[in-house]
Amino acid sequence: MKLSVEQIHSLIRDVPDFPKPGILFKDITPVLSDAAAFASLADHLAERIPAGTTKLASIESRGFLLGAAVAMRRGLGLVLIRKPGKLPYSTFSHSYDLEYGRDTLQIHVDALSNEDRVCIVDDVLATGGTAAAAEVLCTETGATVTGSVFLLELGFLNGRQKLKSSADALIRL
Repeated sequence: MKLSVEQIHSLIRDVPDFPKPGILFKDITPVLSDAAAFASLADHLAERIPAGTTKLASIESRGFLLGAAVAMRRGLGLVLIRKPGKLPYSTFSHSYDLEYGRDTLQIHVDALSNEDRVCIVDDVLATGGTAAAAEVLCTETGATVTGSVFLLELGFLNGRQKLKSSADALIRL
């Protein structure tokens, strides 16, 4: 039986002051540990992948779990976007600003081509910096970004405004 988005949402746990004081962390592990909820989540996300998408790209690390499940549902390949030093082959890198500091993401130089139309899949869209960096990396390989799909969007942080492509989220907070 496919669970509704509301049923999936009810399983997401709020963890106050994690990873630091003042942050309300959205813990998706209860969704992942429930077979029916995880399968339903994969189905709901798969339905939101734009038509014509040839590959998915997911961002380390929870994005990998969602991206892999959606890729299996849609019969698409999955490209990994990782922190520096985690990919074994030549990479493109992109550094971006965080609220307190900078971070960097990488993608294999041959992960995508100019024939690919890629959709980014991740767990949370917050301030948008990480997702925007993923867009830059995908386009640097020559691919066209068809959009981004998220489980959760923290709309009050306006992360969607940093993205060049369309964004879709199952749950907007």
